[in-house]
Amino acid sequence: MSITTELQQTINDMVDGARGILAIDESSPTIAKRFAAINVESTQENRCHYRSLLLSTPDLGRYISGVILFEETLGQKSSDGTPLAELAWQQGIVPGIKVDKGKGPLPGAPGDSITYGLDGLAERLEGYKAQGARFAKWREVYAITDANPSHLGLHANAEMLARYAAVCQGTGIVPIVEPEVLMDGSHDIDRCAEVTENVLHSVFHALHKHHVSLELMILKPNMIVPGIDLRTADPEEVAGETLKVLRRTVPAAVPSINFLSGGQDPEEATQNLNAINQPGDDAPWQLSISYGRALQHPALFAWQGKAENDAATQQALLNRARLNSLARQGRYESE
Repeated sequence: MSITTELQQTINDMVDGARGILAIDESSPTIAKRFAAINVESTQENRCHYRSLLLSTPDLGRYISGVILFEETLGQKSSDGTPLAELAWQQGIVPGIKVDKGKGPLPGAPGDSITYGLDGLAERLEGYKAQGARFAKWREVYAITDANPSHLGLHANAEMLARYAAVCQGTGIVPIVEPEVLMDGSHDIDRCAEVTENVLHSVFHALHKHHVSLELMILKPNMIVPGIDLRTADPEEVAGETLKVLRRTVPAAVPSINFLSGGQDPEEATQNLNAINQPGDDAPWQLSISYGRALQHPALFAWQGKAENDAATQQALLNRARLNSLARQGRYESE
């Protein structure tokens, strides 16, 4: 099988009109915070049990087409010895892997950051591929202030995303490109739209320069929302501004746009997705999800680290996945 055929098969398996991507790729510090909220210690055993519980949820594959795993999770097995990547694929859920190594300050651009992990990426990808991963994800973040993101910040982060995507495609791994404009702050929705438009312009310019095949990648952007200190936009406004920015910046060749939830609560994220997918918008891409907390939150609090809550945990995840599948089709009603 050629690399192009391999990449296209992964896209075919992940992109359809009803399903989305589940993100369970929290780093060790992040999952520790999530577990602390339910008074559960973040041990390797607890992390493995929780994530295998999610991946073994009956019928999850009806609503979820891909799952982003953390490096630790890719190497773990369920209680019956099944690798977690294989557990996902048993339901037709394509396993993928977060490959960036976190972020730090961008020299010469106060207030901007840059993500690490490009060195040795090709070799790491080969190892992840041998463990069952078929796609990867890399996140760059952009804070909004009066001065940020700077011109240097836009350029440097776009270059990192494009270089990562090119390496992925060269090894037969579909890249999810995630440029996240953060919700932190008191900026209004217009400022979020302005920054996101600039970010996406710079990202696709860099992807073109690095010869990344747009047909064989997935974009994971933020929705256009006000800063978290305001949060006054209704779903119709969010949908209108989001679609306007995407139409201005994202080529039609991209097969799927899978939004991050970015701090939205589960109900809000579903309502906004539903508004984006209303009939008559005629978007050239599939418009779906790649949610982490907005899918997991109800399941995590149903679980509470107790085995007797396992069934309730899976039911909570399945219900949230089903509701987002409806929203993915513009058929969700909050009642």
